[in-house]
Amino acid sequence: MAGKVKPIPDGYEGAVPYICCKGAARAIEFYKKAFGATDIARMDAPGGTIGHAEFKIGGAIIMIADEYPDMGFRSPQTIGGTPVTIYIYVDDVDAFAKRAID
Repeated sequence: MAGKVKPIPDGYEGAVPYICCKGAARAIEFYKKAFGATDIARMDAPGGTIGHAEFKIGGAIIMIADEYPDMGFRSPQTIGGTPVTIYIYVDDVDAFAKRAID
């Protein structure tokens, strides 16, 4: 029998936010340019959507996918907003904010 599967993969020890949005591919590109995100995994879906993707900002892993309303997975654009905020602690907030704005 193959080796035992770890119940908690390395890097996923804490809470991992999962973002639902329209245009997940565009969102990922924004996170890369604005915050230096790096890709971990990506599963494209039919029609140019993303079924599931994972990226890292600093040491934090974030999951993201396009919305799938028929499965009850709806984006903030569809439901009229979200109560979720993601915080990122950085050494130089002004430089970090400028990068996001640029």
